[in-house]
Amino acid sequence: RTNDPFTPNQAKQAGRLSCSQNHRVTDRSTFLQSDMWHYLIFLWSYCENVLIIRTQSSKTQFCFVIVANFFLFFYLKGGRHVDYVVDQIVGKLIEVVKKKNKAGVSVKPFQVKNHIWVFINCLIENPSFDSQTKENMTLQPKSFGSKCQLSEKFFKAASNCGIVESILNWVKFKAQTQLNKKCSSVKHSKIKGIPKLDDANDAGGKHSLDCTLILTEGDSAKSLAVSGLGVIGRDRYGVFPLRGKILNVREASHKQIMENAEINNIIKIVGLQYKKSYEDPESLKTLRYGKIMIMTDQDQDGSHIKGLLINFIHHNWPSLLKHGFLEEFITPIVKVIYKNKQELSFYSIPEFDEWKKHMENHKAWKIKYYKGLGTSTAKEAKEYFADMERHRILFRYAGPEDDAAITLAFSKKKIDDRKEWLTNFMEDRRQRRLHGLPEQFLYGTATKHLTYNDFINKELILFSNSDNERSIPSLVDGFKPGQRKVLYTCFKRNDKREVKVAQLAGSVAEMSAYHHGEVALMMTIVNLAQSFVGSNNVSLLQPIGQFGTRLHGGKDAASPRYIFTMLSPLARLLFPAVDDNLLKFLYDDNQRVEPEWYIPIIPMVLINGAEGIGTGWACKIPNYDTREIVNNVRRMLDGLDPHPMLPNYKNFKGAIQELGQNQYVVSGEIFVVDRNTVEITELPVRTWTQVYKEQVLEPMLNGTEKTPALISDYKEYHTDTTVKFVVKMTEEKLAQAEAAGLHKVFKLQTSLTCNSMVLFDHMGCLKKYETVQDILKEFFDLRLNYYGLRKEWLIGMLGAESTKLNNQARFILEKIHGKIAIENKSKRDLIQMLVQRGYESDPVKAWKEAQEKAAEEEEMQNLNDDNSSSSGSTSGPDFNYILNMSLWCLTKEKVEEIIKQRDTKGKDLGDLKRKSSSDLWKEDLAAFIEELEVLEAQEREDVLAGMTGKPIKGKVGKPKVKKLHLEETMPSPFGRRIVPQITSAMKADASKKLLKKKKGDLDTSAIKLEFDEEFGGTPIEGPGEELLNTSGPVIKTPKPKREKKEPGE
Repeated sequence: RTNDPFTPNQAKQAGRLSCSQNHRVTDRSTFLQSDMWHYLIFLWSYCENVLIIRTQSSKTQFCFVIVANFFLFFYLKGGRHVDYVVDQIVGKLIEVVKKKNKAGVSVKPFQVKNHIWVFINCLIENPSFDSQTKENMTLQPKSFGSKCQLSEKFFKAASNCGIVESILNWVKFKAQTQLNKKCSSVKHSKIKGIPKLDDANDAGGKHSLDCTLILTEGDSAKSLAVSGLGVIGRDRYGVFPLRGKILNVREASHKQIMENAEINNIIKIVGLQYKKSYEDPESLKTLRYGKIMIMTDQDQDGSHIKGLLINFIHHNWPSLLKHGFLEEFITPIVKVIYKNKQELSFYSIPEFDEWKKHMENHKAWKIKYYKGLGTSTAKEAKEYFADMERHRILFRYAGPEDDAAITLAFSKKKIDDRKEWLTNFMEDRRQRRLHGLPEQFLYGTATKHLTYNDFINKELILFSNSDNERSIPSLVDGFKPGQRKVLYTCFKRNDKREVKVAQLAGSVAEMSAYHHGEVALMMTIVNLAQSFVGSNNVSLLQPIGQFGTRLHGGKDAASPRYIFTMLSPLARLLFPAVDDNLLKFLYDDNQRVEPEWYIPIIPMVLINGAEGIGTGWACKIPNYDTREIVNNVRRMLDGLDPHPMLPNYKNFKGAIQELGQNQYVVSGEIFVVDRNTVEITELPVRTWTQVYKEQVLEPMLNGTEKTPALISDYKEYHTDTTVKFVVKMTEEKLAQAEAAGLHKVFKLQTSLTCNSMVLFDHMGCLKKYETVQDILKEFFDLRLNYYGLRKEWLIGMLGAESTKLNNQARFILEKIHGKIAIENKSKRDLIQMLVQRGYESDPVKAWKEAQEKAAEEEEMQNLNDDNSSSSGSTSGPDFNYILNMSLWCLTKEKVEEIIKQRDTKGKDLGDLKRKSSSDLWKEDLAAFIEELEVLEAQEREDVLAGMTGKPIKGKVGKPKVKKLHLEETMPSPFGRRIVPQITSAMKADASKKLLKKKKGDLDTSAIKLEFDEEFGGTPIEGPGEELLNTSGPVIKTPKPKREKKEPGE
């Protein structure tokens, strides 16, 4: 052969070399060339220099034909020139396969090579071989004398030629083969190696189809089930405890499924096989158990476990659902007992609420809530299993609507449908409440079976909605339920001294009926108190101790046992105590707990930002400047439109610039000090100092396999609150870096998007807001209305107190002047005399009773008149506030004091009536800003005190002052600041994202967040933060060890 380019005939001839392997080459060919490397590809792909032929079986070994320096080689060893070309092809194919590989099976380069033949024609300068047979060329690529860079056109053609599909088919086959190996094809009567399994005695035998496996939620539930088996026997019932929520197999990777011990144990216990469909009832005889009974708590998390098990069976063996393979065991969630004689059980809260509404004397009944299976006693367990017909609920397959419902709840592709599903549910619930209709519930006294569609749409949806309620904050106060419970407890305790975080967590659990792990609650308290850059703009709790720093993003906080906290002086200015009288407080286990939301004087959801991942929805809102929001509220009170606002983080010294609609660029600060020194004095928001050092500066200093070292040295001068890296590099590299953009080279720019501003509105419905102004305006209208309600409440309260003081002063004066004689008269005569003289029954007490009655009437407005009971006082007029005054009130000083109090109260009432709702709001804003100025001035003084140093007492002479070198931590005064730039590439990327959004594309970030959380992924560190697509090392925050926590806290 010569080193002329391939001709089509030569390529066909080369292709015939593979005919003995039964591989086909088509007549379609495209031919391109370069000077020293010649390539040709048929049908499947083409480029300048390479011919690739797709094989039909992964068992065929990778082969190649090389024409190099006039010699034709057809060996399996190849050489460096083969690796040089093939590695490029294989690397690109693996990238494409990974994107399309839903099974998640790991694909290695050698496995890709087994699907292709490669033909190469090249000219190498002075080639070297490892033997005289010249089977393996050993010359390094840098000595070839030429380069071969395959074009994007070639890679695109190679990806579309059928090779990728061939690899994916093999991947799918491999995944199925591996799963099949996890299953036993032989039914065993006894199985070993599964701890905590109590196997049924007849499992795996001739009566296996009559056996039922009870899957319980945890070990305590297993104990309850074992107690109940004492009634029904152990021959046909086995018990196995689940360790929590099982994997969502519909969207899990192959590796996750293979390594999930819970799923593998269930398959082994039941005798399931992936390769079987179980459409034929005869195939069920190969199973060790004929049914699975799910026994979980009657709360929303228990419903989620049921749903995940249903999803597991439906995804792998949908035919089993048609055979009635699944059932559930329900237990009471509430029991009521009347005088230790009559006992009623309720299996859903709506059912209990309906009973309570129609039971006049329900307060005479003893009510016990069963929060979990562990609440039931062994005696009650025996009672449950003795009445198996009442507690066993069969799942019945009703048709395609069941399949659609299960897919809707668990498929990643259905995220938009889930949003609509939840939105419709919330609207339906709101309408039911408005019209006095009862809540829907599943488990009535006549319930014996249940369709999967009903389970998904009436029970599982409660978990999905609850997940959103726990994970996504309210627009009104910016809190999630856990945070609101913490603030409620702090307000109720009203501590004047600091308290340990661990002790406060215990109080929250006690006072607010918190039902989740206390570890998550402690972290919620810590987060409310943090004040470093990137956390809170206004902390509602004081951080007394080490609550975390920007060095590690707050993860360096001390143990909750060692740190203290208490309410910030700003807390009650933001949440005035007088507004508590207007709030709707919730009840849990007959205990009054936190309100449905607080009503602050400014939108805290914008002050401190928000982030949460729910079901179908994700929320990300950045922080905004406190004073800017206050000024905008004042503008709106004056009838003006609010000014546009940019995100802002307290003490952040960098820049935040608008890039597009709801898109921003966050830039750190970098200075050029001299010809070989730069100084980094600020990092982008939520780029933590230690992470930046390890993942940006260290690779730039040491270099990587692909990129050489860029800097020669760096020194650190930052503190826990400030940033300062002094970086050394050569003059030439500094010039190159500055030309490319120092912010880009040093990874000092991140993007910030505000496209997921999803919050619960004041009606409890999820709502997506397009702009920050929309949030501000909705909050403004609600808050202004509540100032009107506050004014009405205050007028009523002050009026009652003024009337009370007026009556007391009048009575004293009439007694002194001899107009009233009370000596030697009965109480009845005194009361009659006071009524005749126009004295009023205790006005404060009467006003409070009227407020309570109005609240009760609002709560009971949907009840029939026959079931309503009056809460008004029937004990007659109350004049104790007059008759119980002491003789001291007749003294001159006391008389003058009461008259002064009466006049002051009357003046306050008059002043209040003259004020508008806007005036009240402006007064609150002024008081808040005044206190904020005081606190920030104190913070500045603390910083200055640290800079001047602290006196050190010596044995002799005057105290010496320790010189602290804090000036080293400050930016150099001689540096040249590099102004951050928004490049055309950034604008183009922003426009592309905006266009994609307008086209109605799926919110992939929301999908990723929802499913990463479910599969054990790590949510992103900040609200909407993404690294810009720039060259250099990428910052990746290391994944922390995950702990069980309340979602969204």
